[in-house]
Amino acid sequence: MAPSLLVLGGARSGKSRFAIADPELAGRIAFVGTAEAGDADMARRIARHRAERPAMWTTVEAPVDLISRLHEVERTHDAVIVDCLTLWVANRLGRGDDDTVLAEADRLAALVRAARCRITLVSNEVGGGVHPETELGRRFRDVLGLVNQRVAAACDRVVLMVAGLPLVLKAPAEVPRADDGDAVQAP
Repeated sequence: MAPSLLVLGGARSGKSRFAIADPELAGRIAFVGTAEAGDADMARRIARHRAERPAMWTTVEAPVDLISRLHEVERTHDAVIVDCLTLWVANRLGRGDDDTVLAEADRLAALVRAARCRITLVSNEVGGGVHPETELGRRFRDVLGLVNQRVAAACDRVVLMVAGLPLVLKAPAEVPRADDGDAVQAP
């Protein structure tokens, strides 16, 4: 399994900046964006994010069809960044029921587990904020929370961004080296 990372956080927590600044990113990088420029504000946000990325990275748009696009780029790139699952879930919910979105999340988790390249996914943590007033808002919060759980279980690292600071929630266990004096010896 190639290394995988899920970066969670609230709005303006530094999620995207953390993901693209990962010192482990090397070689051919694909950035998979899920946003659609539906209004002037979103178009500005997309442009700002684009300007923050290295120009040599490949940009792939996947507002709905994330899984097939990831299958394409994970075979041809050394690392892939998906920004973000929040918008992907919103786009998918507009086109299907909750069970369909969760089935897609299961497919995404399976892809992460079997990936041939480093995969970094960015998503909002929406469960700790204000309780949504509308049924649609509550539905979105609940489905995104379930998607995040499935993806977090598949990733070997999970980081929560708070005020620009990374909090490691999950990391691979260190394997003792043979030359480490503290290594446990087999009987």
